[in-house]
Amino acid sequence: MTSRNDDIETELNIALLIDADNASPDHLDEVLLVLGELGTINIRRAYGNWAKTSLKGWGALTGLHSIVPMQQFDVVKGKSSTDMRMTIDAMDLLYRGHVDGFGIMSSDSDFLPLAQRIREDGLPVYGFGTAKTPASFKQACTRFFDVAALTNDKEDALEAFPPAEGQRAIDSELLQVLGAAFKASKRDDEGYASLSEMGQRAKAVSSFAVRNYGFNRLSDLIKAVPNFGTKMGEDGRMMVKRLR
Repeated sequence: MTSRNDDIETELNIALLIDADNASPDHLDEVLLVLGELGTINIRRAYGNWAKTSLKGWGALTGLHSIVPMQQFDVVKGKSSTDMRMTIDAMDLLYRGHVDGFGIMSSDSDFLPLAQRIREDGLPVYGFGTAKTPASFKQACTRFFDVAALTNDKEDALEAFPPAEGQRAIDSELLQVLGAAFKASKRDDEGYASLSEMGQRAKAVSSFAVRNYGFNRLSDLIKAVPNFGTKMGEDGRMMVKRLR
């Protein structure tokens, strides 16, 4: 893809804005995987009143995924000012002209005007929310993703296996990331996906690093996971297929 400010092919600059009051941290990895296909998520912000105990789950993820927590106090009891702060920041980013696309993680229809305004400038808006998100906000987005549908079913989870000597155990969290990356990647008629595309999607989750598991390359890690099979494509690139 080519940035609107560049004539050469570059990674698009994506801004992810999270309405922590109306989004679950349980689906963050899947959101990062989807947006990672579109470009580099250089801007990651989560908005809310961080004094609330209900945001404790988000607070634990801010450092892990390099998300900037944006504090917004509730000026009036029972009414959140988070939506307004997110909208102001989004417009500020839009007018600076350095962002090529927006991800909005929320199920709140209040972001309908924001999505419409961003699209008027020709930028895509990717919404992430629950199935109960109002249809008006879904339609305003370039694409809307049901976060529950992005999450792998527990019955479809990959099985962990013991590590080889000198290597760290492949835990269920990593296997979920690899499985989600494969599921989100384009596959050929035989069900094989490009290893490079899988890697790009997996790297959108900032906690993922091949070296953390005792491998130097993603290809070596994939070969060590019995849940996947590999082959060499006609162009010499490695292809990956999920076996179970």
